[in-house]
Amino acid sequence: MSVFLPRTAVLTGGLAVVAALALSACGAAPEESTTADGKSAATATSAEDFGGLDALVAAAKKEGKLQAITLPRDWANYGAIIDGFEKKYGIKVEVENPDGSSQDEINAVTSRKGQDRAPDVLDLGSSFALSAAQQGLLAPYQVASFGDIPEGQKDPKGQWYNDYGGYISIGCDAKRVKTCPTTFKDLLKPEYKGQVALNGNPTKSGSAFGGVYAAALANGGSFDDIQPGLDFFAELKKNGNYTPVESTPATVEKGETPISIDWDYLNAGYAAEFKSKGVDWKVTVPEDGKFSQYYSQAINKDAPHPAAARLWEEYLYSTEGQNLWLEGFARPVLMTSMETAGTLDKTAAAKLPAVSGTPSFPTEDQQAKAKEVLAQGWGKAVSG
Repeated sequence: MSVFLPRTAVLTGGLAVVAALALSACGAAPEESTTADGKSAATATSAEDFGGLDALVAAAKKEGKLQAITLPRDWANYGAIIDGFEKKYGIKVEVENPDGSSQDEINAVTSRKGQDRAPDVLDLGSSFALSAAQQGLLAPYQVASFGDIPEGQKDPKGQWYNDYGGYISIGCDAKRVKTCPTTFKDLLKPEYKGQVALNGNPTKSGSAFGGVYAAALANGGSFDDIQPGLDFFAELKKNGNYTPVESTPATVEKGETPISIDWDYLNAGYAAEFKSKGVDWKVTVPEDGKFSQYYSQAINKDAPHPAAARLWEEYLYSTEGQNLWLEGFARPVLMTSMETAGTLDKTAAAKLPAVSGTPSFPTEDQQAKAKEVLAQGWGKAVSG
């Protein structure tokens, strides 16, 4: 997922038309999961609606498989989450195209409708989940903890709900960079020539999109005005500091992207992962450009394994699932309610990168406008 990786998402409305993935091998969808009294998993809007969690577990185990897409194991602790689900329920999770984007997810849903290889579940940038809902691609389903998800971080019908997130941060290889930058302003210094990277293309990647938004906030922009972010990267490109190499764990380890603008949970994950490999990766949430965002979970309306898809969501929003996000340095959406209930992993929470203030989020309209500006101007800003 670029997202991410770019874990990314489709642009809203008619802002972007992207070539669809090649059609996968055709095949009819599996036989529909139903209970003894005829309740269908494909139309269940909650576990209770299906007859309870035990009934959902039984139906999901009968299906025996969950088909996911663009879930890298090193992204926000997805490896441990997948392993935890498989161990708990004995259901195999198959992940296609782990380093793809949210756009790839949307393409797979639309191009494989009715096929047995369509993805069951989706992990999308929150603004992009809105687009999928608008296209009628998502199934309404409310997990047991739906009521604890803050307003504004979920679709009222349960077509999508935010799950985990964080802040845009600056990661830096302190062994390759003499003085690590801690602000967007620092990134313009000549000492960082050819070293500043994004995790993906912001017209497709949620993390890169967040990076440009954060740069806008650091340079006089706002949620209504992302243009200063484009101007900032145009300046980085002009003075030679910006590198078009998209940062990944591999490019970080090799030293190809010694400075990476990315989500704090990814950069913090690199720091933990690479310590044993001799990479001293420092992570800072820049005070001059604080931008926070969450990723959203959703179920494909035509999921081939509808019971497993719904059980997967129940697992992600359980105390176990939410604390696994936290162990991956991501901030779970139920963090506040779990802290109140005393179920939050305090040790993992204490390891999160420091940040001050209360996060705010752009509206759907603001994000749509920002994406349109990016679609029209990003190539020009960093070309040449």
